[in-house]
Amino acid sequence: MPRMPGSDVSLPASGAYAQLEQLIALRFSARQLRLTRRKRALSNLAGPNKTNFRGRGIDFEEVRAYQSGDDIRSIDWRVTARTGNAHTKLFREERERPVMIVVDQRAAMFFGSTHCCKSVLGAHLAGLLAWAALHGGDRVGGLVFDDDGHREIRPRRSRRTVLALLSEIARYNHALPSPTPAHNGGFSTMLGNLRRIARPGSSVFLVSDFHGSEEEQAAEQLYELAKHTEITALVCADPLEAELPRAGTYAVTDGRSRSELRTGDRRLRARYRDDFAQRREALSRHLRRLGIPLLAADTDQSPYNLLQTYYGEPRR
Repeated sequence: MPRMPGSDVSLPASGAYAQLEQLIALRFSARQLRLTRRKRALSNLAGPNKTNFRGRGIDFEEVRAYQSGDDIRSIDWRVTARTGNAHTKLFREERERPVMIVVDQRAAMFFGSTHCCKSVLGAHLAGLLAWAALHGGDRVGGLVFDDDGHREIRPRRSRRTVLALLSEIARYNHALPSPTPAHNGGFSTMLGNLRRIARPGSSVFLVSDFHGSEEEQAAEQLYELAKHTEITALVCADPLEAELPRAGTYAVTDGRSRSELRTGDRRLRARYRDDFAQRREALSRHLRRLGIPLLAADTDQSPYNLLQTYYGEPRR
């Protein structure tokens, strides 16, 4: 049975479906998270490449005479040529930033072998991120998508908006499994929709198993999105995806037909394990080239503990 609100957040999420009451109760634990603090451990995950955006939303403010120590990349060459003296552009950083939380609730996420399904893990990660962003004074919005479509929540700095986002996550979650998924473009379509609504300087959290992200169109969309937003990838996985269960014969069903899976073959086990490791490594390399940190979330681990590692308050 799923745990009820007030449960120990140091434990993994549980259950086949996410409960809205649990997602709302995460607001208490989320107060210990600061999404604006990119710890060194998180920065290291992004690799040596940096995205092209300027961080939070940046607006041009004025041009003034160049001073020692100014970034030469900000020199205004037109004004410099006209006046004969070096001038630099000044930019004003927004006091608050839009935070977009993207939550995958496709059929592939409706899988779990231990404590919960990946879809539930994703819902809990999104809940913690949404509350933490609101507590930090940011405007919070998001996009929830499945195989058939998506729902957009425009960023606002209000508790009502976070509740609306969590309600949509719970609604999509409880609609799983989709009886007749339309597969309307999948991951690449979601990224295209996100590019349309995410303004430059937004902080984007992608919570997904990243199924379909290896396709060329999805890679192009992600490249364009990374130019103007700060992306953090949270990839959801289950232990059974990384390693077959111990040697034996298991009954497997998709709800319509039934077959047997024999896991005693060592070569089969090795190929299965290597295939998962190679796909994860390929995803990691691709994201690092774009300057996107990847946080590995597993259904047998606490989503709060994962976020606390990178966004938790420093110990005193």
